[in-house]
Amino acid sequence: MTLQETLATIAKSGLPLQGKLDALKFEFDNNIAPPAAVEVLHRATEELISSGAQSRALKVGDVAPEFILPDPDGKLVSSRVLLEYGPLVVTFYRGAWCPFCNFDLSALEEARSEIEARGATLVAISQQTAPNSRKSQRQNGLGFPILGDHGGEIAAQFRLRWTLPAYLREVQKGLGADLTQFNGEDSWTLPMPSRYVIAQDGTIAYAEVNADYTQRPEPSAIFPILEQLSRR
Repeated sequence: MTLQETLATIAKSGLPLQGKLDALKFEFDNNIAPPAAVEVLHRATEELISSGAQSRALKVGDVAPEFILPDPDGKLVSSRVLLEYGPLVVTFYRGAWCPFCNFDLSALEEARSEIEARGATLVAISQQTAPNSRKSQRQNGLGFPILGDHGGEIAAQFRLRWTLPAYLREVQKGLGADLTQFNGEDSWTLPMPSRYVIAQDGTIAYAEVNADYTQRPEPSAIFPILEQLSRR
């Protein structure tokens, strides 16, 4: 099967988010990507994990950086304003080119009504260009915005941004993920996939960061946190 056929089959499987990601990883590693590319992707992930980058990201109890970022239509969105209405759920999204990330966005969209019912607002933050974010929103049927973080400035403030090594950049290009095209700049940086819940006082109430892009928490993991915040 092609990648698109594989994605369509997995999307219809009824599996939970991590089950879909595990199925995608198996198919991608064994039946879709060239073995040499798979080896490089695994090497880069292992190096990022061993670097300790994940442990340096902002954690529960830290104060979340404030941000004012454009949505794909150019409208500025302020975290301070959103927090006036309730907690803020933020997910850092690598881009339209990443099928693992797109399954994550789709899972969050499925959970969005539950998130909003608990008084929170959901946004994604990505370094990709506005046209790519519009594409992501359309293809994933999103009812929440993907905000533009050009160059990863906000990702850096959350201590999530990392620089892809040269050997990985060539493989990314070969797989159709040239970040200079998707992100509109040549820093070759990405955020580690992560999900945060920010309380109305600006402190981080939940943080899940993983240097392995194939591992994501179920959206329902944040429900108890949002319920606790609503009782305060």
